[in-house]
Amino acid sequence: MKAVGYYKTGTIDRADALVDLTLDRPKASGKDLLVKIQAISVNPVDFKIRQSRPAEDGAAAILGWDAVGEVVEVGEETRLFKPGDRVWYAGAINRSGTNAEYHLVDERIVGHAPKTLSAAQAAALPLTTLTAHEMLFDRLHVTADVPGATRAVVIIGGSGGVGSIAIQLLRALTDLTVIATASRPETQDWVKSLGAHHVINHRSPLAPQIEALGLAAPGFVFSTTHTHQYIEQIAEFIAPQGRFGLIDDPEDLNIMPFKAKAISTHWELMFTRSLFETPDMARQGEILNAVAQLVIEGKVTSTATDTLGQITAENLKKAHAILESGTARGKLVLEGF
Repeated sequence: MKAVGYYKTGTIDRADALVDLTLDRPKASGKDLLVKIQAISVNPVDFKIRQSRPAEDGAAAILGWDAVGEVVEVGEETRLFKPGDRVWYAGAINRSGTNAEYHLVDERIVGHAPKTLSAAQAAALPLTTLTAHEMLFDRLHVTADVPGATRAVVIIGGSGGVGSIAIQLLRALTDLTVIATASRPETQDWVKSLGAHHVINHRSPLAPQIEALGLAAPGFVFSTTHTHQYIEQIAEFIAPQGRFGLIDDPEDLNIMPFKAKAISTHWELMFTRSLFETPDMARQGEILNAVAQLVIEGKVTSTATDTLGQITAENLKKAHAILESGTARGKLVLEGF
């Protein structure tokens, strides 16, 4: 089968940063499905792993987690899917990735892909959807009010992949006010189109902008990027006893400014359930099925903004470079081999 991988960590501008490969087709067993990949999307975790995690035992490392495809083989312990089913999922960080023609995935973290989206459109959603949904509803518990706070969520980095779907999930599943940050005209227009009630500029002080909206202190803050730069500002504008969540990887994170207001802090890693095979691992499949229904009902739309062609080393290098630049809007997708 065709695949794209790497042997050495390093910068994306190297000729061998990602290479086209031919590998043996895997076989399904246990709880695994063998999926013929139709489309993928690229996430920051892809380039972070490529930069830091060496390939093992001389074999190429295969990146990629988001995928849409067709089940072609099932393991003997599977119960939820059959050959021919069209599925979507975000994979597991400790297994070989989806940048390959055929991919093995545990059925518990798989959902039925929405029929109303093309493979490329659907591929943009699984990883960011799971990240946003888990943060909002399993970590921050946004449906449980913070006493005295404005029923609002501030999303720092609203135009990125996770922010884009978080806005939509909040509008589809809650009546909370959504305040998203974006700094460029095109990204501000993007988050407005997704349903943000208010858009503020993260390049300017946040507290005065929130106050100018006529809102009291919001109860929730979801930071998707550059969290370390905003801690003191968040501590200034969030309500006492508010709840704060983050998903990025700051080198240092001093949350002492949160102490006076007793702000709870929540990490979200979409891969935790599969990495540790938690008892509620199957919740990811349930979330994907529920969001597929929201898509069918027109309450959630694809966040795919650019299709970069077929799944090749050259095109994946372009995708990694764009994500590393920090200027991406929505999601980058690739389709077919």
